[in-house]
Amino acid sequence: QVQLVESGGGLVEPGGSLRLSCAASGSFFSIATMGWYRQAPGKQRDVVARITSAGSTNYADSVKGRFTISRDNAKNTVYLQMNSLKPEDTAVYYCNEQLVTTIYWGQGTQVTVSS
Repeated sequence: QVQLVESGGGLVEPGGSLRLSCAASGSFFSIATMGWYRQAPGKQRDVVARITSAGSTNYADSVKGRFTISRDNAKNTVYLQMNSLKPEDTAVYYCNEQLVTTIYWGQGTQVTVSS
């Protein structure tokens, strides 16, 4: 069973930065596709960024140029560097691991962008 533990959320002013981390248990991290998703109150959960085992990345249009996803296979950890944060980035951010057809989710970490 894979467990994902997110950290790094918090309150930040508009224009600020945060780095989220997601530590994964299990032996298959290096071959998994990892992703970050977010869910704002009253809205559906949407993809923010994903990174494949080969390091290919893709981003939601709303975060391109501001967010960067990366992974460290030696530490079984995926990161989301978030710069130039906006109030509309406020949401619970979830880590996601996809192994073939099996998907795992973390418990989420709150990010609030407000002055």
